[in-house]
Amino acid sequence: MSVRLKLTLSYAGFLMVAGLLLLAAVWLFLLRYVPNRAMLYNPDDRPTGGVFPVRSALLEVFAPRAAAVLAFLLVFGLVGGWILAGRMLAPLTRIAEATRLATHGSLSHRILLPGHKDEFRELADAFDAMLARLEAHVAEQQRFAANASHELRTPLAISKALLDVARADPHADTGEVIARLHSVNARAIDLTAALLLLSRVNQRSFTREPVDLSLLVEEAVEELLPLAEKHGVTLETGGDAAPTSGSHALLLQLTTNLVHNAIIHNLPEGGTVRVTTGVSPGAVVLTAENTGDRLTPELAATLTEPFQRGTERVHTDHAGVGLGLAIVKTITHAHDGTLALAARPGGGLRITVTLPAVSPSTGTP
Repeated sequence: MSVRLKLTLSYAGFLMVAGLLLLAAVWLFLLRYVPNRAMLYNPDDRPTGGVFPVRSALLEVFAPRAAAVLAFLLVFGLVGGWILAGRMLAPLTRIAEATRLATHGSLSHRILLPGHKDEFRELADAFDAMLARLEAHVAEQQRFAANASHELRTPLAISKALLDVARADPHADTGEVIARLHSVNARAIDLTAALLLLSRVNQRSFTREPVDLSLLVEEAVEELLPLAEKHGVTLETGGDAAPTSGSHALLLQLTTNLVHNAIIHNLPEGGTVRVTTGVSPGAVVLTAENTGDRLTPELAATLTEPFQRGTERVHTDHAGVGLGLAIVKTITHAHDGTLALAARPGGGLRITVTLPAVSPSTGTP
């Protein structure tokens, strides 16, 4: 049976039970006190005279009327229950229709249930919010897949072109071809590794442990110091200990990506990168600032998209694969943190990572 039919039968059943209880109350508190024998009373004591009605006579008159009333209540309960159940279940019908549309791939549909705030309205609003998040996630995944396919196709196409040229010209300089193939292959490997890292982080398949962001900053700066010196960028660090909980390897990757991105997207000469850590109520903060070209707030907000760059001034030997800040964003969200990007008034970018703070001794929030 459908839910509507079940509710209809329930309404009618409750109405019948109520009618039977009313009849039982009439019997218990009225008819049982009526005598079962004819009784005469003094006409002088009453306004009217005659014989007092007996129980059997009252039952003969009352029983057919009671049966008619019960039949009316049954029909009324079935019809009224069917109508009320239909009105009550109408929101569920709209939700079920939206679910079917979503199952067939239509994620843009919204229920937009009108009326006052009740359980059905809360369910519909929650379903609409879920559809909105799912639509945005699917669109992001499709965009990412398209960009990744394009980025992976580029080194493969370059490799094919180099091999075709080498095969067409047997006297070509094989050393140069091999060097260029090595460079292109290294870029493809870096891109594949970055894609695998993004997949791993999205699955949150890592073990949490106490981590101090200030120590990670020192480690990342020490690793990237030769690159900064090569391109004339000054690295500055500062701040306090910033204990949090998460994967040491992933948070180190996050810090390294921030510093690397700040170095390669900088001024041609005399650039500066400043990385600081700090503690706020219930959170730890990692901030990376760099000099560079002026960026609009709209452009800065898109830099966490995969394969998005805010400036063309990148050094070709360390240009990366366009996933640096996308990886930073994914790692931050996997550690229940927030990422904020803001264009600096004088040029460059300020990136702020906020993660939950933990007790240094216990490693708990």
